[in-house]
Amino acid sequence: MNQNQLQILCEQLSIELFDKQFLHTVRFNNRLRTTGGRYLLRSHDIEINPKYYNEQGIEAVIDILKHELCHYHLHIEGRGYQHKDQDFKSLLKKVGGPRFCKPLSTSKKRKQLIKYIYECNVCKQTYKRKRRMDTVRYVCGRCRGKLSLKENANHS
Repeated sequence: MNQNQLQILCEQLSIELFDKQFLHTVRFNNRLRTTGGRYLLRSHDIEINPKYYNEQGIEAVIDILKHELCHYHLHIEGRGYQHKDQDFKSLLKKVGGPRFCKPLSTSKKRKQLIKYIYECNVCKQTYKRKRRMDTVRYVCGRCRGKLSLKENANHS
């Protein structure tokens, strides 16, 4: 699917579902990482993440367009266009749009790197940390006992 086909699809969906014209631009944006699409308040344009089309097909793009068109039409009319607004929720339900898009299977989940594990010498409470702690300055939050480095993932 190219930009022109995406524009035509968006205009058709707008007429069919909302009985209103989409008078602005819809485009693919390769820089989108954490979202399926977004509505731009200042320019009234819509951007779509092309990874959703490549991985999940045209149906995913249609769902994203339904969602973004709800933002678009409500904002233009001066009604509640944000996710929290009742106008948005009811219009989204009326057109059958999803509240959130399905996650991409190719997206990389950020791992929490736990490098250090500290343990209280008194109550044996453990603390997992990314960064090294000064055990002289900090004590156990439960019993105020002395902490000691139990495990260092860098040197094991």
